[in-house]
Amino acid sequence: MATLFLDRKGLRLEEECGALVLRAPGEAPRRVPLTLVERVVIHARTVLDSAVLSRLAARGVVCVVLNPRHAERAALVSGGGGPDAARRLRQYQAATDRAWRERWARRLLDCKLAGQRRLLLEAAEARGALAYELHKAAAALERARVKLREGRGATPAEWMGTEGAAANAYFQAYQQLFAPALGFQGRNRRPPRDPVNVCLSLGYTLAHAEAVRVIVAAGLDPYIGFFHQPAHGRESLACDLVELERTATDAWVWDLFRQRGLRAEHFHRHEGACRLGKAGRRLVYEAWEERAAGLTRRLRRRTRWLVRTLTGGAGEGAAAADEIAVS
Repeated sequence: MATLFLDRKGLRLEEECGALVLRAPGEAPRRVPLTLVERVVIHARTVLDSAVLSRLAARGVVCVVLNPRHAERAALVSGGGGPDAARRLRQYQAATDRAWRERWARRLLDCKLAGQRRLLLEAAEARGALAYELHKAAAALERARVKLREGRGATPAEWMGTEGAAANAYFQAYQQLFAPALGFQGRNRRPPRDPVNVCLSLGYTLAHAEAVRVIVAAGLDPYIGFFHQPAHGRESLACDLVELERTATDAWVWDLFRQRGLRAEHFHRHEGACRLGKAGRRLVYEAWEERAAGLTRRLRRRTRWLVRTLTGGAGEGAAAADEIAVS
């Protein structure tokens, strides 16, 4: 077990002798050794005290408290940064270096577009009837990549305009992969209004929480990013790294409906919001646990490269902005 999912009302979570103890009314306590836990995801009302949170944080276990109505409004509790303050100082210096930020942003966007294009081409192989539309969107993404690589559009605002147009083409194609009964007509959130967007929001949120955990463990500041500028309450460096995982999350969501048996009846609507029912959550969490190990490996690899570059000298910054994004 790497992720402990708590999805039952009335649970009480305690810590005893190096184990998490789950207590439910009328049932015998269940014990989970802390050595087996990397993250705790709470999706239902659970009682726990500050001592449990403190022990989890001390062991580098991130605790994610999901809002059942709005998956993106998650509360995260993680440990403090590592003891090497020099890493964070170099991170802050890089965040104020315009050349570093611009190269990082260009490369990150290029890799994100490449991942989206790859997913559409793979989908075209699986869904021959949609091949024309999927290839058309993939071609639009490749044109956007060429524009970024050639430096057309010199300002960050122009890059974002290019990325925005590409994202629109991508989601118009991506939405065709899902059954019309799901009502998926592009990205929406806060709250998500259809089953696909519910899963996308949940997947992005869990990936973000894992990015925060990895960044903190590496001794960096998750709030100081290079592509995403600092904003109140936003872990901008985690947002940077999650940009490189968004297409993998999109593919994972498609697999949930295509292979895992997730269906429209696993969801219900209330006051304009779509919510995932308990049976559906079980399917999603089982699939997420299978994905989590690979996600963590990629995040750790990219974070190690970032640490090595930040502490290795300013002259290596440009090369690292390339390396961390593609690996």
